[in-house]
Amino acid sequence: MAKVNEAELGEDFSYILRLADSDIDGLRPIAQGLTSINGVGKRSAGQICRMAGIDGSKLGGHLTEEEQDRIRTTIDEYALNVPWWLVNRQRDLQSNEDAHIIGTEVRLTRDDDVARLAAIKTYRGIRHRSGHKVRGQRLRSNGRSGTTLGVERKS
Repeated sequence: MAKVNEAELGEDFSYILRLADSDIDGLRPIAQGLTSINGVGKRSAGQICRMAGIDGSKLGGHLTEEEQDRIRTTIDEYALNVPWWLVNRQRDLQSNEDAHIIGTEVRLTRDDDVARLAAIKTYRGIRHRSGHKVRGQRLRSNGRSGTTLGVERKS
C-alpha cells in the first residue's frame, strides 16, 4: 500500500485493531484486514462486512468502537446467519452441527482430526504422520526434501 500521510488519517486513527484474538492492520481495508484472522477468508470477510452493515473498503483504523463491536458480534454469530455451505466446519463429528471455527480453534481442530485419523490407522492418518503427501500427489519427482536427488552423470 502507498505511504499514507498521518495528517490525512486523523487523531483517532488506530493502526492496529484487536478482533477475534488477532491483530488487524488498520491501514488496510477492513474486508482485506479480516482475512488475517485464521478461519476467515476473502469470501467470509466480505460476508461479515455486509452482515455488520460496514463498507468493506473503509480503512480498519477509521472504524468506531460501535462498528468494531458490530463486527465482533457478527463474527461470533457468523455460523448461525449463513447457509451451511459457507461455514468451514460442516457436520462436525462430535456435535453433528455446522460451525465456523476461527483463531486457534482452527489449528487445534485440525490437529485433533489428524490424531483421530492416525489412531484408527487410516491411510490418510499414516501419510500425515510419516510426512508424505496425503492426497495422491506424485512423489517420484516432486515434493522432495533433504539432499539433492536426480540423475547422476556417467564418469
